[in-house]
Amino acid sequence: MKLVLLERVENLGTIGDVVTVRPGFARNFLLPQGKALRATDANLARFEAEREALEARNAERAAAAAENGTKIDGESFVLIRQAGESGQLYGSVTSRDVAEAVSESGVAVTRGQVAMDGPIKTLGLHELRIRLHADVSVHVTINVARSEEEAERQASGEDVIAAMAEEDRAIADAQAAELFEAGQEREDGEEGGDAPAADAETETDAEA
Repeated sequence: MKLVLLERVENLGTIGDVVTVRPGFARNFLLPQGKALRATDANLARFEAEREALEARNAERAAAAAENGTKIDGESFVLIRQAGESGQLYGSVTSRDVAEAVSESGVAVTRGQVAMDGPIKTLGLHELRIRLHADVSVHVTINVARSEEEAERQASGEDVIAAMAEEDRAIADAQAAELFEAGQEREDGEEGGDAPAADAETETDAEA
């Protein structure tokens, strides 16, 4: 389907470009969001008549997005989730979760503005890009942790999962050492218990 773009669309074109896209992408995204018009003769003539106003409106939106971007760019947002000892989440963090967390800061963000390859499934710090406008993107950090304390540790640079694994190894080593010492004590006790029996046997022979 051929469309004329009313604003720049990432990886597609800029305002005024006539592009060919899949019908589903046009009907589900570009047309309903007012980002494009069908490239008919009437719409092309309408666009040329309104180009100046469209460009001015786009510049205003970009400026507003840039101003909002300064409020969240580089910021960190904490999401508390349950997870196993390996750091794997019992569930996942989606673009909707991220959008809601960022929006709580006062800058409205939709799930469609969150650039994610897929849901977050592990604890840790995850840097994501937020597309506030076709010409304005910022980066935020999503700090996924099991508690506020753990989030603070991660924010300070600590690898919580690695630290937990190290603690588990230390506990396992300590338990193994205790078992080994207990085994040695049993062996020493058994060896010490054999000596009196041998002495008694010697004494009996001497009396005979």
